[in-house]
Amino acid sequence: MVGARERLVVEAAERLWTAALTRRPCAPVRDLLGETDIGLAYAVQRRLAEDRLSAGAAVVGRKIGLTSPAVQRQLGVGQPDFGVLFDDMDASALPEVPADRLLQPKAEAEIAFVLRDDLDTGALNPAAVRAAVDYAVPALEIVDSRIAGWDITITDTVADNASSGLFVLGENRVPLSDFEPAEVTMRMYTDGKLASAGDGAACLGDPLNALLWLARTARDFGQPLRAGQVVLSGALGPMVTVAPGTAVHAEISVLGSVSTAFAPDKDE
Repeated sequence: MVGARERLVVEAAERLWTAALTRRPCAPVRDLLGETDIGLAYAVQRRLAEDRLSAGAAVVGRKIGLTSPAVQRQLGVGQPDFGVLFDDMDASALPEVPADRLLQPKAEAEIAFVLRDDLDTGALNPAAVRAAVDYAVPALEIVDSRIAGWDITITDTVADNASSGLFVLGENRVPLSDFEPAEVTMRMYTDGKLASAGDGAACLGDPLNALLWLARTARDFGQPLRAGQVVLSGALGPMVTVAPGTAVHAEISVLGSVSTAFAPDKDE
């Protein structure tokens, strides 16, 4: 017999899945999950991830969200969250970001860490996490929400795969021996105009702190980080709403630049 909590998970997952398929944002799912039961929200995220895996997608990494203290205060939470990156979310090689894959996109500039080693055993401390990183690249995360008007609490965004959408990785690979993530500066432009600025310290004080949190949390959930996976650190500055046809370019000191353009909406 299906329990009450499982029924809530199924109903919330179906609401979010339908919104993604129809490109019609839905009502928040906190009416089903409440605003504080993060474990229940991750159960919804896992169910949606299992559906994507069953449909043929493959996990290529994770994204970290809610790394900004300002956003944490806005949502009344004291911790980050995470979502799953699938292979079909990687828009790095596409000439344009497909508008028909997105509902309410926003862009963030981040550091992407690519792992050399698994992070599944032993003491997951700062030294171990640093040693596990093969290299870093500049990245754009295209966050998105299936929830209408981005009307989210912590449970809404966790259930919705941490409000994930797509991501774009830059080409310049830089080992941690050549820079300190906490010290980078970032400037992001939309259509040639400065739209966001920040630095590594805006991401939990140091993007490596975010990676450490994720490594421990992912292992606690029984899904540890693996060699070869990509981890998006969390935003280095404010996220920016983007419309179809917008060109986005970010410059991150030491790491270099990353750019993309959003395809015009076919419905227009």
